[in-house]
Amino acid sequence: MDPHYPTNRPIDAEQSESTSAFPTELMNIPWIDIHNHAHTLSWNDREKFALSGCESMVMMAAAYYWTPYKPVEPEDVQYLWDDALNRLSQIKQAHVFDAKLGVGIHTGARVDDYEVLLERMPAYCALDAVAAVGEIGITSTQHVARWPLEEQKQATRRQMEIADDNDIPAIAHTPPDLSDVEIPFRERGMIPGYELDMGLQQPPVIDAADERRAAIELDIECKDEAGLPDDQLVLSHADQAAASYVMESTDCYLSYTVSYPWLLGVTPRDVATVIEKYGPDRVLVETDSAGILRSDVFAFKRTIFELYRLGIDLDTIRQVVYENPRDVLNPE
Repeated sequence: MDPHYPTNRPIDAEQSESTSAFPTELMNIPWIDIHNHAHTLSWNDREKFALSGCESMVMMAAAYYWTPYKPVEPEDVQYLWDDALNRLSQIKQAHVFDAKLGVGIHTGARVDDYEVLLERMPAYCALDAVAAVGEIGITSTQHVARWPLEEQKQATRRQMEIADDNDIPAIAHTPPDLSDVEIPFRERGMIPGYELDMGLQQPPVIDAADERRAAIELDIECKDEAGLPDDQLVLSHADQAAASYVMESTDCYLSYTVSYPWLLGVTPRDVATVIEKYGPDRVLVETDSAGILRSDVFAFKRTIFELYRLGIDLDTIRQVVYENPRDVLNPE
């Protein structure tokens, strides 16, 4: 029987049906961010990961936009690996979450003499601090300097071989389709949300109607040629178009970037949709948070709440945000 409230006039609680509270377990689900650049964030932003329940993360130690020169030279990339490696222990001590690194050659800008890095990479991947090769993968359009497709394929294939040799996953950047996205840096008078001069983007090296789909298919081709098992490849920056191909034609993992929907257009509803259609076994969530663009560290925790509101049960949520990335990073 509903209580009578001693208020001056009737309130909502007296006139509506009571609703059940959210389960306390929802607040306590741990999560693992398999792809971010948190070492480029502020101390305060990294603290938000810990405050919102992050147990562990993989920080991608290099990306083309952090290098000081274009075209990029091997020393530029290796410096970024070394910088992240040097700071890793202090980041872990300061923020009470576990953290490891991904090392890789990002194809977003041409790297001259990339073969030098391919020779040095195995020694890094043998370190306990390195949990993945990444982020890597075929990219259709480069920043400042084009990278011929055959060279990209060679670099990607060899990095996947190194991942296989060291029994660690490869994290592949899949280039998003931004052609229909209202991006602030394209509009006069608006404050940019991305610290990247898009006017320096080069013509695509992939001649296909759907460059994104073609790039993902080439990643899969490189994986097969390298002998990397499907369950050791994570395809990041997923959307519904990519999901149909990846989930139906491969056994790879698909990871949804949720921390900047203003750019990618991805929301928790997209994650819920792929879970409902294909099941949770190969679905992941990531932030890809980085100091170069406007992103929301709390988006991961919000995604957990939203998945529950969208009807995904607690066990399934836990599998997607915690058990799946744990299994990718720590295979039995």
